[in-house]
Amino acid sequence: MQNRKIEKFTDLVAWKESHKLVLEVYKVTERFPKNEMFGLSNQMRRCSVSIVSNIAEGFSRATFKDKNQFLQMALGSVAELQSQLIISRDLKYINADEFKKIADKTVLSHKLINGLIKGNRNKINNNEVRN
Repeated sequence: MQNRKIEKFTDLVAWKESHKLVLEVYKVTERFPKNEMFGLSNQMRRCSVSIVSNIAEGFSRATFKDKNQFLQMALGSVAELQSQLIISRDLKYINADEFKKIADKTVLSHKLINGLIKGNRNKINNNEVRN
């Protein structure tokens, strides 16, 4: 496998996988009851968009400490989405297969974001100032 330099946030695997998660959330919430348009559906969409947005914003920050702050916010949004998925499943807005598919994507996003955080933490500990 060839090592490529990460030049933009869209090169990050964490962003790519989280972007897939956003698309899946939008797809599944299309079928939510209309009375959820401004409730759970909207909240899940905003939350999933927050994940990729915070990854992107963190990428643009100058210091690893600042990068980690945004990545931590992305992790918070992943956890929020996981909670909302459980609610959606329990309300029967999504079936067990849809729940598992999206929940698995949230776990992958969480792991990838955590990997970025750990990498940044190592750079902080090694006294590297910038990326």
